[in-house]
Amino acid sequence: MVEGESSGKVCLVTGAGRGIGRAIANILAAPNVAVICVSKSEANCAAVADEIRDRGFSAEHMAVDVSSADAVANACRAILSKHAAVDILINNAGIARDNLLMRMSDDEWDSVLSTNLSSCFHWTKNLLYRMVKRRWGRIVNVSSVVGITGNFGQSNYAAAKAGVIGFTKSIARETASRGITVNAVAPGFIQTDMTSNLGESIVADLLRNIPMRTLGTADDVAAAVKFLCSDEAGYITGHVINIDGGMVM
Repeated sequence: MVEGESSGKVCLVTGAGRGIGRAIANILAAPNVAVICVSKSEANCAAVADEIRDRGFSAEHMAVDVSSADAVANACRAILSKHAAVDILINNAGIARDNLLMRMSDDEWDSVLSTNLSSCFHWTKNLLYRMVKRRWGRIVNVSSVVGITGNFGQSNYAAAKAGVIGFTKSIARETASRGITVNAVAPGFIQTDMTSNLGESIVADLLRNIPMRTLGTADDVAAAVKFLCSDEAGYITGHVINIDGGMVM
């Protein structure tokens, strides 16, 4: 986002406390852009907001359990009482509760669907009207290549991330005439706290399935999100950008 391009804009990033969300929140920080960092952990989202403020930009933080419809609705009411609108919404929050389907508990299914998919519905529904009134908005939903290909032991995660893609394409059709773009990014294997704990043999197996033979970074994902939020991407909507080193072509 270039300086001055999004003057007076408010940007909200869920799952901003670490990893990909943290990178997105930092890259979208700019003059005249207020970044609202949301995560379940107040300490984590506060730390990211502090990072942004230390760089001289505006940032706030909110601890919200995004799996709760009531918690999201209450957060949105508080935000809209302070700001005219959230102009840029990044639905990034997500969890994994992997298990084989025959062993998967109802909680493992429900928690992943609520956090990874239903949260997109609740944030978007509560914030969309103000975007429509202003006839400008950017929504980027973070899916996954697993939502395209499926993955062993991740039926809940794959279902949620596939749902994010369908949600993205549908809302893009509903809002296109109002100057709002809705797109998704689908990261592949990204260097995060989770992948840093994998053994060398597991990482080697992963790399054999990646044509570029390297893991991606959170900054790789953030750069694509930044582009989709820019004025240059104003004629792109309803698309999914894979950020996966060539895994899915």
